[in-house]
Amino acid sequence: MKTQLNLSRTLANLLIITIIIVAYSGLVAQTTTETDLKDFEIIIEKTTDGLKLECKKGSAWINLSFSLSDKKEMAIDEYGMSDLNRVSANKNSKLADYLITIMKTDEGIKLKGVEGTAWTKLSFTLKNGERQAINQFGMIAL
Repeated sequence: MKTQLNLSRTLANLLIITIIIVAYSGLVAQTTTETDLKDFEIIIEKTTDGLKLECKKGSAWINLSFSLSDKKEMAIDEYGMSDLNRVSANKNSKLADYLITIMKTDEGIKLKGVEGTAWTKLSFTLKNGERQAINQFGMIAL
């Protein structure tokens, strides 16, 4: 009987240690992500043949517009239109360091946060002429 008691105590201790490790790693990952993010704010407008973007803060660019067919992605960073394979060597402490992709769909917009965002994916409906603001944490009010 003593062997069974020690085995159950050992399993209970392992379970408690596992819970603590999982909880701690979640807190560390969340804290690191939020403190590393720099502020940016972008307003997205869907047009008949593409998109118009206006950056309110955190980027070197102010306005971008481009034609974009449905289901085609465009990469955007703090310097403007970019490439997913290109890593910017120019790091400016006054700008947000982010890389996102944007895709126009029939219903609206799909975004992927590659770096510098708390979100990995965002999607929302947006009709032609409508606008939606985003930042490093997700969708925000205009």
